Amino acid sequence: MEIKQAEFSLSAPMVSMCPKDTKAEYAFIGRSNVGKSSLINMLTNNRKLAKTSATPGKTLLINHFIINKEWYLVDLPGYGYAKRSKKEIDRLDQMIRGYILQRDQLANVFVLVDIRLEPQKIDLEFIEWLGVSSIPFSIVFTKADKLSATKVHQSVETYKKTLSEQWEEMPPMFITSSESKTGRTELLDYIDSINKSLA
Repeated sequence: MEIKQAEFSLSAPMVSMCPKDTKAEYAFIGRSNVGKSSLINMLTNNRKLAKTSATPGKTLLINHFIINKEWYLVDLPGYGYAKRSKKEIDRLDQMIRGYILQRDQLANVFVLVDIRLEPQKIDLEFIEWLGVSSIPFSIVFTKADKLSATKVHQSVETYKKTLSEQWEEMPPMFITSSESKTGRTELLDYIDSINKSLA
């Protein structure tokens, strides 16, 4: 798939205020500072589309971007950012879960995971919740350029081993780097295949 057009559509504080049309939506989510904005900008070939920040946890709304006027890329707030009040964490959690559970147009959730880290409890719990809720999802490993090819392979195998304790079947997995554009073609082709299956 070639992205010819990527435009900001709207930011919504709750699922009821998301776009009213029925185009397929692909949501991107991960722990704060996982490199979500950089990945979105890399996928869309637009370095200014999603706001990147040195401060984690800047995304506080459900941000919709319309791609090729055909489907939406959805930037969800990160989870697990400690420097927030409990009230704000709860509000964001409700917003994220409300969107994921109630949005009929949601075709897939891409869970972003920093490939340099051991499997994190908060990511594993979120992945488990998606599975229990029957939400289609994939795992996207970010920052692969920061490790050697051997370490990347080891890290993915460790993740698979951890998931295999709970899962009989592995979800689709993608290895990406916003710096080197690794995984861009694979991710976009995967989205394209889902779009075609929905048509």
